[in-house]
Amino acid sequence: MNKKISPSMMCANFLNLENDIRIFEKAGIEYLHIDIMDGQFVPNYTLGVDYCKKLKEATKIPLDLHLMITEPERKLDWFAPALCAGDYVSIHCESTVHAQRALKKIRSLGAKPMLALNPATPLVALENVLDDIDAALVMTVNPGYAGQELIPATLKKIKRLREYLDGSGYPNIEIEVDGNVSFENARLMSEAGAGIFVAGSSSVYKAGADIAENIQKLREAVKR
Repeated sequence: MNKKISPSMMCANFLNLENDIRIFEKAGIEYLHIDIMDGQFVPNYTLGVDYCKKLKEATKIPLDLHLMITEPERKLDWFAPALCAGDYVSIHCESTVHAQRALKKIRSLGAKPMLALNPATPLVALENVLDDIDAALVMTVNPGYAGQELIPATLKKIKRLREYLDGSGYPNIEIEVDGNVSFENARLMSEAGAGIFVAGSSSVYKAGADIAENIQKLREAVKR
């Protein structure tokens, strides 16, 4: 699978957002990662429905919605106007007692379902939803805030997940990684089997170089 970059839009310059989007378009960015936090499932509030709609109006780059919210199956319709084919929507298995219902709802809205695993969530959580997802999101930090340090054990988790998916007959299920995806960590994640990289303050938005230069550096890091 081709390696893909999904810049974290919570790290973008909100006062000059269009400039960032045009840079992403020129650089061939594959997704725009949008963190939706409700202050309950995770201890933070971030982007919302209207933000997603505005991004969809501003660009054709597919969205990558990361729903860190309780009972997502009850709220997915809120995002429906901002979804289309090619968009990803991830939910956390701990956020609902009806994961398959939520994943099925995502697909019915025309998007691609993804299940997110917190660092301490075992891979067995995926066992009964492999037919319901197009990707799995491995959190390499505990969700809620940008700028955290990588949890080292998650690198082995990525490798075990890739081996598990391939061995179970699901080689087309992609693995997305989110959390301290620095240039060096991204290389290690790529070697472990990750295919989509949520890029924030430690790579695409890293100080000291412009965004276009950082994107190119990250692409070089994940070539393997």
